[in-house]
Amino acid sequence: PADGILKLSVLSRADSHPAKVDLGVGAYRDNDGNPWVLPVVREAERRLHSDPNFNHEYLGVGGLPALTSGAQKLIFGKDSPAQGRVYSMQTISGTGANMVAAVFLKQFKEPSDASVYISKPTWGNHRSIFETAGHKVLEYRYCNYETLKLDIDGMLDDMRAAPMGQIFVLHACAHNPTGIDPTEEQWREIAK
Repeated sequence: PADGILKLSVLSRADSHPAKVDLGVGAYRDNDGNPWVLPVVREAERRLHSDPNFNHEYLGVGGLPALTSGAQKLIFGKDSPAQGRVYSMQTISGTGANMVAAVFLKQFKEPSDASVYISKPTWGNHRSIFETAGHKVLEYRYCNYETLKLDIDGMLDDMRAAPMGQIFVLHACAHNPTGIDPTEEQWREIAK
């Protein structure tokens, strides 16, 4: 089905009201409704394009090594024992990363019939990505609709009730579509 958030953006662009504000898609816009590019991104583009070694050569299948190793250092720490034991790859967007992960998990995860649990609610394409890769998709509680906060008790109960070896898709930050993220203490509970 069509994505509701993207549909709202289309409707917003078609709306001629001068005081409209589109709060649907998490993208910065200028006063004319065009994407606003952060100055730091403009500077990175300038540096990239002024680099005499810049070219349009294809990257290897894993992506740009400087990016993937830099991401590992950022996530695990530059002196982490994980260095050299973790493989990272560059993908196109979160959707691309989820699809690569879905296919990888279907091929190599034991048990091979492990279900994938997605938050309720989640981004509209998560279910179809994992189902397309052949996974059975279930949901875990995420949003308490009365308090509009994380349903941490329901989430943890659902995790504990799942059979061992199941797969849980977690939004690391900026949970889509709720914007509700676990606190640092809640992440510790989830990690247990």
